[in-house]
Amino acid sequence: MVQQTTIPGIVRDIPSKPDDFEGSGPEWTVYVVLQRQGLRPGIDFMHQARMFGGRTELGGLVVDFMFNNPPGLAINIQGVYFHYQQGSQGLARDIIAREVLAQRGITLIFIDEDDIETNPNHYILEALRFRDHSKLSQTGRI
Repeated sequence: MVQQTTIPGIVRDIPSKPDDFEGSGPEWTVYVVLQRQGLRPGIDFMHQARMFGGRTELGGLVVDFMFNNPPGLAINIQGVYFHYQQGSQGLARDIIAREVLAQRGITLIFIDEDDIETNPNHYILEALRFRDHSKLSQTGRI
């Protein structure tokens, strides 16, 4: 079964998200596209990588995708509601996460949920090239 996008009339060839996948629909899309690019989960990338104690420790965070291949790359999916409509606290968390990872030599690229819905291959390939097209990056705040 293929996943319907939020855009009427557009269907992508992404299988439906399994119930046991820990993540959002847009994360599932990224997970599938990464594998189609030849990247292997658990080897080339990790999904839901807990860093510095994860959400249970002060200063810890969870990165949606952390990469060994290419090294020094992390990707977070920017959901419209959770990341953009929750005000300055959500944006501050994202900016801090980017800074914390940068201090460790890791580039955190954001991909907006609506970009994944419209053209997942383009935005995921751009992220793998360390190119960030997210609204947050375009604001000049990061």
